This record gives sequence, structure tokens and C-alpha cells, in this order.
Amino acid sequence: MPSDSDMAERIAELEIKLAYAEDLLDSVNTTVFRQQEQIDLLQAQLRSLQQQVQTSMPGEALSLRDELPPHY
Repeated sequence: MPSDSDMAERIAELEIKLAYAEDLLDSVNTTVFRQQEQIDLLQAQLRSLQQQVQTSMPGEALSLRDELPPHY
């Protein structure tokens, strides 16, 4: 049977591990939140670009073959 000092040491080790795990979880949550903000911004920019393309060329099919490279 483990002694009181062994139990206290094991509890202290578990508390330390829990503190590290909580810190890591907070860090991951912050990273995920920032990435979601970036995704939202990029999606808004993409929608804006799609609207610009549709309003500047309504009904025209875009084809890269129709455009000449800049060196021609």
C-alpha cells in the first residue's frame, strides 16, 4: 500500500500534468479561433472577387486560352 508521501507526490504530478494540459488546450483554442477568423476573412474576400468578376463580365465565359500571355 502506498504511503501518504507517495500519494501526495502522485497527486502533485497529476496536478502538474493537468496544468500543462489546460495550458495546451487554451493555446489550441486560441489558434483555432484565429484560424477561423482568417478563414472567414478569406471567404468574404473570395465572395467579393466572385461578385467583381460576375459584374465585370456578365454572361461571358472565362477561358484562359482567350488571353495572351504578357510576353506576346
